[in-house]
Amino acid sequence: THSAAVRGLTYTVNVTQCSLKCPCKRKSHSTRANSYTVYVSHSAVNITVIARNEAGHSPPAVVHVPVASAADLKTCDKTLLDEKLKTKTCLEFYELQDADLIPERVLCITGKKRKKERKNLKTDMKNYTRYLYFEHRCHDGKPQTVKMCLYYKRQGVPSREPQNFIIVSYTHNSANLSWKEIPYADLNGVLTHYKLCTVKSLQSEPQECVNISASATKHCLKALTPGTKYNISLAGVTQAGEGPVAIQGFTTLPDKPFNVWISFGLLLGFFPFSIVCTIILKRIKSKVFPPVPKPVIPDFNCRQPESEEMWERKEEVHELTLHQPISEKATELNGEWDDGIERKVEKDGSCLERSDDESSSLASADVTLRKADLKDLEQVETELAMLIYRNGLVFDVKSESL
Repeated sequence: THSAAVRGLTYTVNVTQCSLKCPCKRKSHSTRANSYTVYVSHSAVNITVIARNEAGHSPPAVVHVPVASAADLKTCDKTLLDEKLKTKTCLEFYELQDADLIPERVLCITGKKRKKERKNLKTDMKNYTRYLYFEHRCHDGKPQTVKMCLYYKRQGVPSREPQNFIIVSYTHNSANLSWKEIPYADLNGVLTHYKLCTVKSLQSEPQECVNISASATKHCLKALTPGTKYNISLAGVTQAGEGPVAIQGFTTLPDKPFNVWISFGLLLGFFPFSIVCTIILKRIKSKVFPPVPKPVIPDFNCRQPESEEMWERKEEVHELTLHQPISEKATELNGEWDDGIERKVEKDGSCLERSDDESSSLASADVTLRKADLKDLEQVETELAMLIYRNGLVFDVKSESL
């Protein structure tokens, strides 16, 4: 158009938050560039852009920045709702009506509000309703979110039990459970966990309870007793306490016969296996560690003597004949005696010369005599060297040379 072709085009950027200029004052920013940076907090912000020239201004272009997600937020431990706020501090409470955490309306509190106005605003807040709490501050003209959490003016116990609580399947020692979340409108507070309790029916045993995560929708029970009836209860828990319970009952299956036969078979097979192992170990032991021989101890009976005289042994004397061997000294004396006679005969000169036959016969007779004497000597020494046993006594007789 003709007005758009006029030079001197500028853009005006306006940032509004909570319709109360929280936490910084609203400022209009003018720029001729086609881009501009705007600093916003985690709360919902409306950004308006208007083009201007000498001919006039364009319709506003509005950009809406939604509030930050409230998923996985914790409950506020403390807020500044009952404290005096500074000028550059702002509090925002976004009401969350459904499980999608979409803000329905927002309540703002600034330091400029009077005490009465703040009291009326607190009175308008609903019990058992979740609010998304923001704490903003203005620093160098830029908004900053200091704190973000979930706020309840007052919490209560859940008004309904977990929905569709059923036993999906079960065996002889386990069971699978399933349920749906408690409706958001019936929570009345922040669900911290589920409480699951099991108890054996018709028995005096106490019930066993466990806590399950608030985000869980199924659970598996284990280590149950076969062929036993169980009663199970499930309830949601908030900071205010435990809500209504959902109850289910079931009976576990009896123990599998197959398992019984397996146990019986293992029990029967254990004994032959242990016997074989014992035999093998004994054989290995006999080869690696041979047995140590034991001394032979004759059996005897220790009896008390009827009288001391029966056990007295009388000394017996046996005749012992000792043969004195002919020593070499006697032989030498005989030789010397013969030599003496021969020498004496030679000196006397009375002996006549013998013929050769007589000399040889004398020599052979002398040799035969000496051999007989040596044989008798060896026989006597052998007899003396023998051990002579007499009535259990041993005498070791050794020959002594003369």
